[in-house]
Amino acid sequence: MIAAKLASITLPFILKHIVDNLNIDDAMAQAMSAIIGLIVAYGALRLANVLFGEIRDTLFGRVTERAMRRLGLTVFQHLHKLELEFHLSRQTGGLSRDIERGVSGISFLMRFMVFNIGPTLLELAMVVGVLLYNYGFTFAGIILTSVVSYVWFSIKATDWRTKYVKAQNMADNASSTRAIDSLLNFETVRYFGNEAFEAKRYDQGLADWEQARRKNRLSLFALNGGQAFIIALAMTSMLGMAAYEVAKGNMTIGDFVLVNAFTMQIFMPLNFLGFVYREIRGSLANIENLFELLDRRPKIADTENAQTLKLKQAEITFSDVSFAYTPERQILKKVNLHIRSGQKVAVVGESGSGKSTLVKLLFRFYESQGGSITIDGQNIQHVTQDSLRNAIAIVPQDTVLFNDTLYENIKYGRPGATNEDIQQAISLAHLSEFIDKLPNGLETPVGERGLKLSGGEKQRVAIARAVLKQSPILVFDEATSSLDSQSETAILDALKSVAKGHTSLVIAHRLSTIVDADTIVVMHQGSIVEQGTHETLLAQKGKYFDLWINQHKQENTNT
Repeated sequence: MIAAKLASITLPFILKHIVDNLNIDDAMAQAMSAIIGLIVAYGALRLANVLFGEIRDTLFGRVTERAMRRLGLTVFQHLHKLELEFHLSRQTGGLSRDIERGVSGISFLMRFMVFNIGPTLLELAMVVGVLLYNYGFTFAGIILTSVVSYVWFSIKATDWRTKYVKAQNMADNASSTRAIDSLLNFETVRYFGNEAFEAKRYDQGLADWEQARRKNRLSLFALNGGQAFIIALAMTSMLGMAAYEVAKGNMTIGDFVLVNAFTMQIFMPLNFLGFVYREIRGSLANIENLFELLDRRPKIADTENAQTLKLKQAEITFSDVSFAYTPERQILKKVNLHIRSGQKVAVVGESGSGKSTLVKLLFRFYESQGGSITIDGQNIQHVTQDSLRNAIAIVPQDTVLFNDTLYENIKYGRPGATNEDIQQAISLAHLSEFIDKLPNGLETPVGERGLKLSGGEKQRVAIARAVLKQSPILVFDEATSSLDSQSETAILDALKSVAKGHTSLVIAHRLSTIVDADTIVVMHQGSIVEQGTHETLLAQKGKYFDLWINQHKQENTNT
């Protein structure tokens, strides 16, 4: 970088000597040999200037690309550390654009801070020094004053127009979020015939973006116009002064050319520096949301001395556990529950009673606000989240698959699993018959969020995943809710064999699926009101008995 700038500073001097030698009448042959030498030197320095710049860009390219890669990975990992609450409220489209613009902005900052601002300031100092030494304070003063004026105006004007850049980004995020949200919910849009409604809302977002872009462009015109005026005034003053000195005989034609070359040489990168500063401010506006995202601390984090969960019996204990999503909405009220090693415990109750919240707390998607949850006597808040979640496999109620093949979605349960393990999991989940009917078998794409599969097929993939994970604790969150009666019976038999030797927690809606549970826990408004075996609870004729009778009435009505 320094070598390139030294070459560029030397070029005007060679140009001056070429012009001065061309202006000499006597000793033409001697002058021509000097001129040819100077022209060759000028060409060599011009080439060196370009080559040094290219070498600089090539070497620093690795730094920029590695920084972008590291930043992208850091943001990706950080997002996965953030709590479930954040991901439930985030807008995927806007978040994606913030990350994309932020990473690109960091790249721009790195390259131009190092290669433009620094070198331009170095070149400015050298030029002012040369002009001051050779031509006095007047020439150096004009350059210095114009540069200070240019920088001051650029900073003030750019700060003023940053609000328009932010408004443009916000409008861009809103329209992108609207488009992605609509496309992800394509079926719902079609069900209600709201294509025109969605298009209108998207067009409104684009109209806001168009208006923000227009204001941004007009503010840029004002900035560019002001910068051009300062440059034109400075160059006119410099050339006027130089022409005056040549006319008086104090300077040669070569000196006039040198001053002109230096003036152009300063204002060309300075003009670009104005662009760079504008882009830097724009980049800072672009990465502001990214910085805010990285500054956001996860609400669920490992403690400083968190230990790896050590499993022996895989016994789970909820002791006086209380939890509320908001202060106004208490979900769990001092719940006490003990699941012994190898036991199958089922939790039932009406919607909103807190059944699924138990699962979220067990996985530490949220922290309990009272009491404790322990596994083999170890408080789950004092162990690492990775070791905790590795110990638990789940079949969720709503299975969302990746936009990949069946094989990759099943393998996701344990990425290092062998093909034999995967085939065994497929067999236990009763997926073999379904896969055999597919033309591409396991290589069949499942579509965005698994939309190409039925609800029952997706749940069987989730069961295969859970089986493949081989965790000592199994959680089934209404795992058969999307299955028909025949498939449900087959999978329940499979789950019985899978659950042998495992500690199992089953969140159930259909009571007929958990009659064989060792203990059935009945929840009502966040509290455990009954627990016991199926027969014991029926004999008590309490809450469980009412649920059982009502469900049978519904089934008989449906049939």
